[in-house]
Amino acid sequence: MENDKLFGKYSFSEVKVTDPSFAAYLNITPAFLPHTHGRHAKAQFGKRRLNIVERLANKLMRGGTGEKTSGKVIRTGGKLQGKKTKALKIVEEAFEIVEKRSKKNPIQLLVDALQNSAPREDFTRVSMGGVSYQVEVDVSASRRLDMALRNIALAAIMGAFDKKKRLAEALADEIENTAKGDVNASYAIKKRDETERMARAAR
Repeated sequence: MENDKLFGKYSFSEVKVTDPSFAAYLNITPAFLPHTHGRHAKAQFGKRRLNIVERLANKLMRGGTGEKTSGKVIRTGGKLQGKKTKALKIVEEAFEIVEKRSKKNPIQLLVDALQNSAPREDFTRVSMGGVSYQVEVDVSASRRLDMALRNIALAAIMGAFDKKKRLAEALADEIENTAKGDVNASYAIKKRDETERMARAAR
């Protein structure tokens, strides 16, 4: 049925999640338009009930933050705050670009990109006796998914910032490069490697 397909075009039934730890958190329940109007916002672990495409749109609506890249600070985001319908339109357009170029289901490529870019280790700061130092910690599946979504959305925002490339094109590029595991072209995979490298140094 068309109502079971994302935007009436892409099927959820053929999407496979190969990472067992993601199975409980990566929601690929069929939905025509993934928009829950914030009904799970205050529920504990409510994010796991949100369709993964809606969570990606939510990350695109992030507020303005400073991200340092190539020696300069880029003020990312802010323009899509509160504009959920517009964010979903950008995701739809990005998926159309991905499907046209790859001839594959863009939902599957998004899932693959999230699995490829989710770090397994992180580090945190601990204070003891007036001395602060970093220690390595394992990352829960829920946080791994959060970090991967954030980095893919942030890469798209930075890719379109002050450039001729539109946000939908930048998002499509990042999804494709991350799904392929391209270390050189994918910002999200670079961030994963950087996080894991710093975690190893903190062991």
